[in-house]
Amino acid sequence: VQLQASGGGLVQAGGSLRLSCAASGLAFSRYTMGWFRQAPGKEREFVAAIIWTGGSTTYADSVKGRFTISRDNTKNTVYLQMNSLKPEDTAVYFCAGTSVIAAQSMRMKKYYNYWGQGTQVTVSS
Repeated sequence: VQLQASGGGLVQAGGSLRLSCAASGLAFSRYTMGWFRQAPGKEREFVAAIIWTGGSTTYADSVKGRFTISRDNTKNTVYLQMNSLKPEDTAVYFCAGTSVIAAQSMRMKKYYNYWGQGTQVTVSS
C-alpha cells in the first residue's frame, strides 16, 4: 500500500493550498480517508476525514469552515482544500486510510492502518 501526498508548499497567511493524496495497493473506494498534521514538537493531530462514499465528512474545530476534504474514487485520490490559511496551520500533513466509519473513530489516529509520507505546509505571517 502506498499513499503519496503532494501539494504542500510555502504560502502567505490568508492564502490557499490544495493537497492531494494518491493511493495504490488498497481498495480505496472501501476506505475512510483522513488528513492529519504534525507541527514541530507537537503530537500528530486530526484535521479532516471522509468516509468511503464521500457522503460524510468530519473536521477538527480548528479548520472547520476553512478546509474541505473531498475524494475521487475513480482516481483513488483524496484532497484537502485549505483556504484562509494561518501561521498555526504550519505542519507536515499526512494522509491516512482506515476501515472505520464511525465519526468519532475517524478522528483518532490509532484506527488508521495506512499512512503516507507527509507533505510540508508552511504559512508565513
